[in-house]
Amino acid sequence: MRRTTGYEPLNVPKPFGTDLWIVDGPHIRFYGLPFSTRMTIVRLPSGGLWVHSPIRADEALFAAVEALGPITHIVAPNAIHYAALPDWQARYPQAKAWVAPGVRARAASRRVEIGPAEELGLEACWEGVLQGHLVTGSKVLQEMVFFHAPSRCLVLTDFIENFDPAKLPWLMGKLVALAGIVRPDGRMPPDMRATFDKVALRGHVETMLSWQPERAVMSHGEPWQSGATARLRRAFARLLDQA
Repeated sequence: MRRTTGYEPLNVPKPFGTDLWIVDGPHIRFYGLPFSTRMTIVRLPSGGLWVHSPIRADEALFAAVEALGPITHIVAPNAIHYAALPDWQARYPQAKAWVAPGVRARAASRRVEIGPAEELGLEACWEGVLQGHLVTGSKVLQEMVFFHAPSRCLVLTDFIENFDPAKLPWLMGKLVALAGIVRPDGRMPPDMRATFDKVALRGHVETMLSWQPERAVMSHGEPWQSGATARLRRAFARLLDQA
């Protein structure tokens, strides 16, 4: 029997803000541990859909997404979240694919064939409503974070993790609690944070704070329904105090 994720129903778009939906997927195994999966969908003013961190999809999910509008952009935001991108590219060849630095190299090392895609630069913008900012300063992982102005939502991948231990197997629950990446105020995983230059990271956090987000979606754990600016500030309080 497959263990539930606690975020059911799965593979169903769920409204999370103005022209924004989240889709929770099944657990995947990463280093032998179960991680919940989530993608985010934004409807742009043109009516086209921007798909962030696409998850493995079946026909029912493809149909549900298509009902929201035509898929015009597909984004692999860091070098860990790319595995399902080729499936979405094959399904929607007319969509423009975007990949964060490091995605192509990691995919190639795992023999995952990514189709035509543009590498994300330091900043990006889609139709004036969706901003992207590349978090640099780590030799291990670069992630582009996003802010959707109409919903005042921060769209993250692994930059913040906010697990609910009650929704995880016992061992995984203990590990995330020990790492401090648990609800209600999750934070950047300590092993990831240790790879960053502090000055560079502080600058990226300040950029996100300047957006004044009200809510936030992350790929792993419980989304922040409110108070995202204050929660983000608490997650990096010590770093910000060093300025």
